[in-house]
Amino acid sequence: MAQKPSIPKGTRDFGPVEMAGRNYIFDTIRSVFKLYGYAPIETPSMENLSTLLGKYGDEGDKLLFRILNSGDAFSGIDFSQFHVEGGAPDEYNSKALSLKVCEKGLRYDLTVPFARYVVQHQNDIAFPFKRYQIQPVWRADRPQKGRYREFYQCDVDVIGSKSLLNELELVQIVDKVFSIFGISVCIKINNRKVLTGLAEICGFPDKVVDITVAIDKIDKIGLEAVEAEMKEAGLPESAVEVIRPVLLLKGDVQEKLSVMRGLMSGGSASGAVSETGLKGLDELDELFGLIAGAGVGQETELDLSLARGLNYYTGAIFEVKAKDFAIGSICGGGRYDNLTGIFGLPGMSGVGISFGADRIYDVLTGLDKFPSGMKSSAKILFANMGDSEVRYLVPVVKALRDAGVSCEIYPDTAKLKKQFDYADRKAIPFISIVGGDEIAGNSVNVKNLESGEQKNFSKDDIQSIIDFIR
Repeated sequence: MAQKPSIPKGTRDFGPVEMAGRNYIFDTIRSVFKLYGYAPIETPSMENLSTLLGKYGDEGDKLLFRILNSGDAFSGIDFSQFHVEGGAPDEYNSKALSLKVCEKGLRYDLTVPFARYVVQHQNDIAFPFKRYQIQPVWRADRPQKGRYREFYQCDVDVIGSKSLLNELELVQIVDKVFSIFGISVCIKINNRKVLTGLAEICGFPDKVVDITVAIDKIDKIGLEAVEAEMKEAGLPESAVEVIRPVLLLKGDVQEKLSVMRGLMSGGSASGAVSETGLKGLDELDELFGLIAGAGVGQETELDLSLARGLNYYTGAIFEVKAKDFAIGSICGGGRYDNLTGIFGLPGMSGVGISFGADRIYDVLTGLDKFPSGMKSSAKILFANMGDSEVRYLVPVVKALRDAGVSCEIYPDTAKLKKQFDYADRKAIPFISIVGGDEIAGNSVNVKNLESGEQKNFSKDDIQSIIDFIR
């Protein structure tokens, strides 16, 4: 019995129509990245597992796809040293065992490989280093709508500068990209220093990671569940009471900043002052001032509940959500002050943002925002009416292609209905049917399949044909 073909859960095939849409996304994003002076790099699909582990928190480590060592990875392994003491005969410490037999892993994101790249090539690049990267990443997540195990990220980062002008530039890039796409978005902004300050004024500075991980889930599980998770992590009700009103805070940017300055200056129930939190508020104030002066068209919002779960963020953090389509964030990022330090290059501050191409595709599809005619693989199809007609058309087709016009000759002599169906299925907007009359008159007949308009052109008047089909 033949095997039924399938692909792993959380992955997808992309046919010509989907690829046309994806390439439109990649090309648009790439053009904006280049407009702002960013240069492309690529890194391998796999990294040493030591490069990836510990960079995304415990939850992130669980989602890493590990690659089994080449050959017989289990040959010579003493399994007894991995047996769980007191456990069942077949119960092993899977984490320790996987580290023994898996030395590599598929990349989880593009930022950590970028940090590794910067350290490894630091003598070959000029700082500040502005790079973009458009490649797939892999996460062993539970597949669901808008969440895949293999997906593309479109990252743009600048490293080697602490200036908030870099954050402004990222906001401008987001504004430009989604304006081209015709998607209305809200750019949510916060600062991890403010979240650190929140942990300090509630009396639990050592719980900042637990607080951040919990708050990061607020859109998915709601405030009550977030509070319950913080309590499970060891925060008492008194600490939660300090955090709760911050997550519910309303008003414009200046109103929120004013309230937060009061809290960080000793105005909370604990009376604690957080210099780190105040520094984060100053950075937010400056950034929103720059945004206002730059005339950013898309909506921007100071969202104090925005946390971004990745541990390496240290300053401004961003998330972008479509306003007219229900889906998770379609873009996110932030500042990381010492990500390269783990690879031996301390004090190298960077900031970046990542566009989720797969979710952007879903939004463009859902809102019908892809450009018309994008699905067409060719502009014009030349019908195959026989050998002599094909020989007559070959130089015409060559001239059109030389002029940059995508066109096809139907490869086989077939009924016209079949050839029309072919053009329809491939969304080819024009067809040319050349027979004995056209050959005798040294002409080419071209028909607009949507409007029905039809014209005859001299075989040698290529420019007129181009003008008609454009």
